[in-house]
Amino acid sequence: MNPIYLDNAATTPMLPEVVEVMQKSMLTNFGNPSSTHQFGRKAKSAVETARKNIAKHFNVSASEIIFTAGGTEADNLILHNAVLNLEVKRIITSRIEHHAVLHTVEHLHKKYGVKIEYVNIDAVGDVDVKHLEELLAKNDSKTLVSLMMVNNEIGNILAVEKICEICKKYNALFHSDTVQAIGHYALDLQETPVDFIVASAHKFHGPKGVGFAYIKKGFSVQPMLFGGNQEKGARSSTENVHAILGMEKALELCYKNLEKDVKYIRELKKYFIEGLQHLPLDIEFNGLSSSVEKSHYITLSTRFPFSDSMFLFNLDLKGISVSGGSACQSGSHKGSHVLSAILSEEESKKTSVRFSFSKLNTKEEVDIVLNKLKLSL
Repeated sequence: MNPIYLDNAATTPMLPEVVEVMQKSMLTNFGNPSSTHQFGRKAKSAVETARKNIAKHFNVSASEIIFTAGGTEADNLILHNAVLNLEVKRIITSRIEHHAVLHTVEHLHKKYGVKIEYVNIDAVGDVDVKHLEELLAKNDSKTLVSLMMVNNEIGNILAVEKICEICKKYNALFHSDTVQAIGHYALDLQETPVDFIVASAHKFHGPKGVGFAYIKKGFSVQPMLFGGNQEKGARSSTENVHAILGMEKALELCYKNLEKDVKYIRELKKYFIEGLQHLPLDIEFNGLSSSVEKSHYITLSTRFPFSDSMFLFNLDLKGISVSGGSACQSGSHKGSHVLSAILSEEESKKTSVRFSFSKLNTKEEVDIVLNKLKLSL
């Protein structure tokens, strides 16, 4: 039997059309974009066309898009730039952000003395908007708010329009780690005026090792990487031409078929939830992930009523690829900081599994997974 992949929140399979675009580029578009001869100009033109096409999806200018090696680098570039160039003295974030944000703000605190404050989250993992406003109101130092649009573990969706309003009211900058959102939700940055967002192509059926940072026009950028002065001086390093073109194609396909794909995956997630609820166990769901409307439609974080450090490993042996979310699973001795923040100590020790879907999954696969889970329990 073919293995079943249900870990699409971690990474997604590349679409054949994306592979085709990249392969063609590798064979015919090998020039260095910084070179002035015809091969270099051809590569440069391809990169800039991709930048314009990507920018159009978000209703922004091409000059506001900076290509990076992925979401982590983009988060780092934005956060470092905010402190070292935009005079930010305080960062407000939450304790359930991706480590690309949490570890970076901790570093900025230790090295530069930036004040870090954490907004409260409720029992299901939603940001306490009232507390955020209280934090912003009590201090008028230059502040950046950094809150992810879609949580990568439990799928909760941020009330991003409300956060934009509050940040504008208190003259705070707003950065959102949108890695789990890009390619999955339409985002018009003129209507939803986030100052900084990030993307990673492998989250929406593109290649690994490429992404972008959006930095709103008017904010200057000081690079973290120095050398060749690429990306208009914002990020030195020869552009990953083939991966950039693959990302452009993947994003095009995602937004071209977005409505149909969202409907299909939501139905698949709903079908799986119903199947889990018929298993002979009291299975619970972390955060808001059991809601197909209030959480990311690809993500379902489940909590089983036992602790089994080998559960993920045994699922893998049965051909089911998923991710964990509780302590000491499949050889990992680190629990989920997200689940630890919203669950009691007793509940966080239980075995949590994140199932995450894509348009490439089928109901037949879901039936197989449900049957194997039933046999395993």
